[in-house]
Amino acid sequence: MLSNLKVIDISTVLAGPSVGMFLAELGAQVIKIEHPTNKDVTRSWKNASEAPDSSISSYFSSVNYLKEYISLDLNQDKDKIIFFEMIKSADILLSNFKSSDYEKFGLTKDILYTHNPRLIHGRVSGFGENSDRVAYDLILQAESGFMSINGLSNTDPIKMPVALIDVLTAHQLKEGILLALLERNKTNKGKNVHVSLYKTAVCSLVNQASSFLMNGIVPKRIGSLHPSIAPYGEIFETLDNQQVTFAIGSNLQFNKLVQKLQLSDLSEDIRFNSNQARVKNRFVLAETMQPRVKLLKVNELIEWALENYVPCGHIKNIREVFEQEDAKKLIRNEVIEGNSTSRTTSIAFEFT
Repeated sequence: MLSNLKVIDISTVLAGPSVGMFLAELGAQVIKIEHPTNKDVTRSWKNASEAPDSSISSYFSSVNYLKEYISLDLNQDKDKIIFFEMIKSADILLSNFKSSDYEKFGLTKDILYTHNPRLIHGRVSGFGENSDRVAYDLILQAESGFMSINGLSNTDPIKMPVALIDVLTAHQLKEGILLALLERNKTNKGKNVHVSLYKTAVCSLVNQASSFLMNGIVPKRIGSLHPSIAPYGEIFETLDNQQVTFAIGSNLQFNKLVQKLQLSDLSEDIRFNSNQARVKNRFVLAETMQPRVKLLKVNELIEWALENYVPCGHIKNIREVFEQEDAKKLIRNEVIEGNSTSRTTSIAFEFT
């Protein structure tokens, strides 16, 4: 769909490169520019089992797909000339430099637009355009409140096991770039699109933010439990030693579930006959449910839940996820610099 677009990707790590991969999957020509010696740092972010002499890593591969790779040193005049020649015919530039580096490398808005007034420049920063603070996803999870609410009540704050703030920032930047492209069709002028990891993180607190802003509630760590829905996030063990969880959002769903578990009397119990009551008494409710869930095999429970529209999930590990046909369809393979690589697609939407 975007086969007429040329994208220059000088960003590194995850947020910026994943935007480049998204545009590449939609058909754009994406050229990733790296320093000849100091390449994208994620090339070196390897698991212990990965080949130490490989030029890439699985982390790097996860957000670099269908791209062309060239090396340029923007400190060298000859390479800078090549870069600006490429900018003249580019539609989009992706970057995540420190604020001070844009002046240093001559990548300010005025200079870029002198070479190409139609250029859309997508910029990622950690804490805003005027801050040079080094920002990795972990730091943003810490500073934005996410770590403080992630974990159990008896554990230290815990980061999420995926760089979720980077992922969410990439989505924000994609949306901004696509809107800028729409506007350019009318104005024939480029635009700077800036997204900070910090703003993205705070904006992504959604209901937790409103709970504080409206009620003064500072969320505590409660693991997978939902602060205002029950049962939601409690983990139960089945007859075949599998783990399941429920997301019961209505009385109708609750009534169906307790009927299946042969606990129908709970529907009339004043401790459980409303969602608010269930939240207040969730631990007693979970203790009551567990022995009955233990009488059922996981497939039986999941099939029943599907038939009765009761939200229930089998807690799978990553291997089990990619044994599913629907997940296999999302895998994308590519050889990069002689290395076989795999990742999931960055495109989950469909036109129907």
